[in-house]
Order: sequence, then C-alpha cells, then structure tokens
Amino acid sequence: MKKIKFILAIIALIAIGFQGCKKAEEVLPDPYADAKASLGVAISQTDVPVPAIGLVGTTVTVKASGFDKYKDQLSFMFNGEKAEVVNVTATEITVKVPEFGSTGVTSIAIGDQLFIGPTFTVTGLIQIDPTFKATAGTNDYVSQVYEMLDGRDIVVGNFTNFDNKGGVVSINRIARTSSDGEYDRTFRTGKGANGGLSRVVEIGGRFIIAGGFSGFNQRTENISNITSLFTTGAIDTIKIQTKRKPTLTDTVTQKWFPKFNGGTNAYINRVYSHQGKILATGNFRYYVHRTYDKFNYDFSRDTVILDSTEIRQVLRFNLDGSLDKTFRFNTTTNKGKESANGPIDSYMHTDAEKLEKLVVFGNFSTFDGQPANRIIRLNPDGSIDPSFTPGSGADNYITSCTYNTTTKKYIITGSFTQYNGKSAIGVAVLNDNGTLDETFVSKSFEGGFPSFSKQLSNGLIVVSGDFIKYNNVTRNGFMVLNPTGTLAKGYNSTGPFSGGLSDIIETKSADGKKALLLIGGFSRFDNLPLYNIIRVTIE
Repeated sequence: MKKIKFILAIIALIAIGFQGCKKAEEVLPDPYADAKASLGVAISQTDVPVPAIGLVGTTVTVKASGFDKYKDQLSFMFNGEKAEVVNVTATEITVKVPEFGSTGVTSIAIGDQLFIGPTFTVTGLIQIDPTFKATAGTNDYVSQVYEMLDGRDIVVGNFTNFDNKGGVVSINRIARTSSDGEYDRTFRTGKGANGGLSRVVEIGGRFIIAGGFSGFNQRTENISNITSLFTTGAIDTIKIQTKRKPTLTDTVTQKWFPKFNGGTNAYINRVYSHQGKILATGNFRYYVHRTYDKFNYDFSRDTVILDSTEIRQVLRFNLDGSLDKTFRFNTTTNKGKESANGPIDSYMHTDAEKLEKLVVFGNFSTFDGQPANRIIRLNPDGSIDPSFTPGSGADNYITSCTYNTTTKKYIITGSFTQYNGKSAIGVAVLNDNGTLDETFVSKSFEGGFPSFSKQLSNGLIVVSGDFIKYNNVTRNGFMVLNPTGTLAKGYNSTGPFSGGLSDIIETKSADGKKALLLIGGFSRFDNLPLYNIIRVTIE
C-alpha cells in the first residue's frame, strides 16, 4: 500500500511538472533512468499514443519496449488511475481508458518503479468552449463577473491585463466585456483601481466597486476601499469649496473629490444591493468618513478631516457613502454590533418571499455575543435569524458558501470534517434552514482540501481546491459530484487544475450550448495553460 501511494504521489508531481512545459517538445528527465536501464524497458514521452484523444473505455496503444517480460507484474495508469491492460508485446502496450481516467500523463509501474509515458487527453461532457473570445485570460485573479441587464459583463479582480489588451495601457482591476468575453474599449476607467477589487454592484444608476484600494484613475486619495462610478467607467466626483484661514481673511479654493464619501479601514470582500442601500462585509473594524470643507490653519495644504466609527465586519452605507445607523448599530454607544470573533465572509440571496438572506461564515465561534460555530444567517434587519439552525456548526474553517435557488440548498466548503457533530468532509450540503442534508455524503480527500463549490441547476456540484484525490480517485483540484457526493460519470475526465475558483456562472456558449463561466485564480485547466477566466461547455 505504501509503495502504491508513493507511486501515485510521484505521478501527481510529474503531472504538475508537465503543466509547466511551454513547448510540446520539452521532455522531463526520467527520475528512474537507472532502474529503467536495469530492467531493459523503455517508453517514450514523445511518441503519440494511438489514438491520442478518446473517451472512457477507448482502446489505446502506446509504444513501449521490453515490457512483455513483465506483463503479469505491470500496472498501466492514466493520470494515476489504473487501466485494463489488453495486450503487451515487445514494442507496444494496448490498454483501455479506465472509468475515472482523466487527461494527463500515462505511466507504467513495475513494483515500486515508475516509467512515465506520453500525455493522453480524455474527452468527456465538459469541454473548453472555443467560442469564448478572452482566450488569453488575465494576469491575476478574477473575483467577480457581474452580468449587466444589457447582456454585457463587468469583470473585477486584481489583474492589470485582460486578454492581452493591456500591453500598452494597463487594464487595472476592472474591465467590461461582451457576454462572450470580448474586451470593450468604450468603458473608460483610465488608470483604474490602485488595488484589488472584490465586487461590483449596480445601484442608483451607478456602479459601486469595493475591495482593497485607495485610488481610482486620477483620484489618488480620499478613497477607502469603496467608491462609485458612472456607467461609463468614470469615477463619480463632486466639486467642493475648501477653506483655509492663514490670515483674518478666508481663502477659498475648489477641488474635486469622490462623491461617495465613506469607506472602511480594511478590505471589503462583498457588497450587495440591500433595501435600496449598499450592504458591505469584510474583516474591517471601522467605518470612515471625510470632511472636506472645514477651516484649516495649516498654510501648506487644504483640510481633509477623517472621522471613524467602530462597526465591525457588517455595515450598510447610504447611497452617498454615509453610514446607515438604522442597520446593526447602537446609537446609544455610537458603535456597531459585535459581529464575529474571527474572520468572516458572506453570501446573500433572495428567498421565495423576496426577503434578502445574508449568510455569514468563516472561522468564528460567536456572533453578536451568541454561540455560532463558523456559520450564521441574518434577517433583512441585520438581526440573527433563529430559523437557521446549524446546531454546533462546522468543526473548522468554512471557506465558501453558495446557494442554489432551484434546489434551495446551500453548499459549504472548507477544512472541516464534521457539521453539527456528523461526518462532513470538506464539502457539505445544507437545507434551507441550515441543517445538514444527509443524502449528500462527502468522501475522503488526499493532498489538500476543497476551497470552493457550487451546485448547478441540474443538481450537479462543481468543486475546486488543492486536493489530489477524492475517494481514492485522482482528481487534480477540480471535480464534478452527483447530489449524493459520488463522482459524476462523464464529467470527470478533465486533467490537472492549478489554482482555485471564486465563482461559477451558468451561461450559454455563442452557439447556444449550456456552459459554465469559471473564474478565480488559476493557471491551468484540463492540463492546458488557461488563466483565471474561461468558459466550458457542459452537456
């Protein structure tokens, strides 16, 4: 057993090595060169299998010499999954692609010695969409794609280049595209944001952008992680008369400032349209506000006075950026409610009664002073929702939570192994009331944990992370599960995935096929160099 695990680990590492090869002719050095020579066997990494592409069950012939002497001892694998050996001759090995074989390197094991062969592409029900136009992706992570009513998309993240269109003038953290990923140069954001953007929402005829930044285009100050833009992409500004008083006579000057006059002292990870206002969540501690028109006795500069109000992790802005003190705020103490005693993230959806449900999750044990093990739901007024009953919750970090309006189920992902005292390894399905859906049973992970998952409208669950195996089957960081937690047949042929997803959006390809837009921080999908945003068709 230890030898088998060692062999599979070597295959995983070699698969990762293959991912880094930029040219087809590059060949990795064989770590078992001495062993190969002593056994008198040889397999080429460059001789293409026949066929080189095929479905599960396809019969494949690989050129390999000398293995006929060991035909009763060898194991042949597709990306770490053992195949049925049909025939072994002095010059060839014929095998069948196994049920859960996936794109990647082929290999032959004899005892504890491993011989790496050529790559093989396993086709299935998920394919790269050739109609998606942003083929070069981005040069850093994509955190959100916001679908506009006119069919175009706003893309935000930490990139400075989108589809190689930012070579001369950087495309800093925000871009507008067609629904098929074509970059829209008419969206005038200038220098864009000087730090990462996490979210964008359209409200009140403006785009509200949030993240971790202090300047946008020509406005290089007086922004604290959130601001508003016109729909053209320009920052929404206001002209203020600033005052100085160096003598008995006031001196008045005029300057332009961001119109949205409010923010936070730390990163905002989510913003939502909420009852005509802007709800923000993150691991901030203070709301901040600037005053531009007070007298200044400093001769050298105009005054900007920065005020702060303690309100942790969840707050609501009015549309002008002022703090909404009717939401999760104690006017007597002039402070916000306690919120969580550890880091949080959030997810909001609208239920059948059109009520806005905010789920707060992360790594905390209390919320507003009440026990809350890493997950809780808030009512529209910001109070804790007692109808959401997770019991003892998760026993470790919850990294993502999503909701499917068709199935009315939450999917949570993280490093936990239990939920409300019951087995739940890395991924769990929750009912609408926060209880565990025990019809879904997650299996064991090896190599790491999942970091994101989302249920599709057809019930399938897409999972990404840094794991190598699921239920003892090789799945390099990306997989599709049935609603019961088993691997979905036909959907798990894609090869190595490097990185993580931040969202999955159900959409259509340009030719009308069902498709998924995958975004996040990744550099490889199906063993191909693809960066941070791709679209795949799904049958």
